[in-house]
Amino acid sequence: MMDGVLADVIEHLACPVCRGDLVLGGGAARCAQGHAFDVARQGYLSLLTGSGVPGTADTPAMVAARDAFLGAGHFAPLSGRLRELVAGIGDTGGAKVVLDAGAGTGHYLAAVLGPGDTGIALDISKHALRRAARAHPRVGAVVTDVWRPLPVKDGRVDVLLDVFAPRNGPEFARVLRPGGTLIVVTPTPAHLAPLVGALGLLSVDESKGRRVEEALGGHFAGTGHLIEEAEMRLDHRAVEAVAGMGPSAWHTDPAALRKEISHLADPMAVKMSCRISLFRKIT
Repeated sequence: MMDGVLADVIEHLACPVCRGDLVLGGGAARCAQGHAFDVARQGYLSLLTGSGVPGTADTPAMVAARDAFLGAGHFAPLSGRLRELVAGIGDTGGAKVVLDAGAGTGHYLAAVLGPGDTGIALDISKHALRRAARAHPRVGAVVTDVWRPLPVKDGRVDVLLDVFAPRNGPEFARVLRPGGTLIVVTPTPAHLAPLVGALGLLSVDESKGRRVEEALGGHFAGTGHLIEEAEMRLDHRAVEAVAGMGPSAWHTDPAALRKEISHLADPMAVKMSCRISLFRKIT
């Protein structure tokens, strides 16, 4: 049963030690060289090698906040736009392999998959991937560090999503097929206004879009971008969730945050503002 949630993606994965093929069986993934990796009872596969997990992995509290906030539909316009973009890529009706780097709970990956598409959710947080493994029947969830070589075979991915996540340009290019599409979502300086100022959340500088393009240069060519915006009406619980699900959570005290939120209007108008950038792999 545990193997079943990964059966659709195992052919695209590679052993993180020797890069060999992996096969599922008996609650583990194994390669011909004898390297074995357990499938957790929650359905995810850990292909993370080396000692320890980086301190940037989302905590259970951050994952719970993200699941609650996204599950309430506050970022539904963004999910819908990404679904439209992915559906328009490639041959009409053709099944795609979609990889989400830094997938978190798998919310966006599950939203964009079309009939027959297969999804690979990569994240460093096992807490997030417990939810990603259940997000969609054709999503395989894999623990890995996006900054290391990805445990994915060369040229296997049609569309790669990177939503508010780190970007490893060389590895993204390696796993994408020739002409494959990379979709990067980053916040604009207007994102989560006026909460950023009121609660002291991390802000976004004006040059972020340019820096993203420069970091991917040499591997990808930009094919366009758009801004997706919406006004949300957030009560205090939703404000606490959105503040607690992102990088600002590492720099705020929960009790102090709740006190600051108690002084805000309930509900209050908060802006969602994201830049969606599309890139084509340079062959």
